[in-house]
Amino acid sequence: MTEISADDTRLHEPGMGDYFALLKPRVMSLVVFTALAGLVVAPVSMHPIEAAIAILCIAVGAGASGALNMWWDADIDARMRRTAKRPIPSGRVEAGEALAIGLALSGFSVVMLGLAANWLAAAILAFTIFFYAVVYSMWLKRSTPQNIVIGGAAGAFPPLLGWVCATGSMAPEAWLMFGLIFMWTPPHFWALALFVKSDYGDAGVPMLTETNGRRSTRNHVLGYTLALVPVALAIGFTSIGGPLYLAVSAILNIRFLKGAWDIWRRDEGQAEADNYETEKAVFRQSLYYLFLHFGALMLETSLAPFGLGGW
Repeated sequence: MTEISADDTRLHEPGMGDYFALLKPRVMSLVVFTALAGLVVAPVSMHPIEAAIAILCIAVGAGASGALNMWWDADIDARMRRTAKRPIPSGRVEAGEALAIGLALSGFSVVMLGLAANWLAAAILAFTIFFYAVVYSMWLKRSTPQNIVIGGAAGAFPPLLGWVCATGSMAPEAWLMFGLIFMWTPPHFWALALFVKSDYGDAGVPMLTETNGRRSTRNHVLGYTLALVPVALAIGFTSIGGPLYLAVSAILNIRFLKGAWDIWRRDEGQAEADNYETEKAVFRQSLYYLFLHFGALMLETSLAPFGLGGW
């Protein structure tokens, strides 16, 4: 039997980077940005310190959701090339540690948001964590090809949360921002699913590409993109929109719709011939689609006092 030295053991001790990776920082960055946008464009201003604490709580809540998701999905992650190096399947963090971190951060973020902002915002954050960790991760992800469609609601709540933190209430503008992310999520993930090939099938995840076929997935990408466009443009005609947002949104949606059309026109032979270049390009485009939409909304609000933004 090979003797394991103390130095070898230390090589496998988790570091801060491993624990931070549990929180899905890339997903957290989108959550923080869209929540900040919802807070900034709201008609009621928060004190800067209270606003900063509120955004921090939302970020921690998003991280808690990520940790709970990684704890539950460790078996799936281990079978997918894209996720096999995550902290739990790679053995750097114990599953029990991830569960404890997720639960602790969930409770902390909800209570602190209630104290820093209001209890309606805290309740929405608690529901968001529950929806992502339980409804999506534990139920939808493994049971239906519509997992991304329904589960996308969890990722759509941050701008609504930011709005409620500032105002203590909901409004059509907040729900339209929710709808923008909700409708964007399916074509974003299905474009990815088209070129990650057998990853989802190997892990037993009923992604649309595996259950309905790749032709059906291409149809769905185009269909949901067509449904996304009017939601994105409608925001431009509300109190938080304006000419700048409309111009940015029109350009982004023309490009995104063109990409979805190109995906729909292709068959698998064409896609394999160029190594799924079109699908990869649409996925990359989808990554900055939301950032530019919400950035334009915040710019409209910033220019409004100078008579340059908004209607």
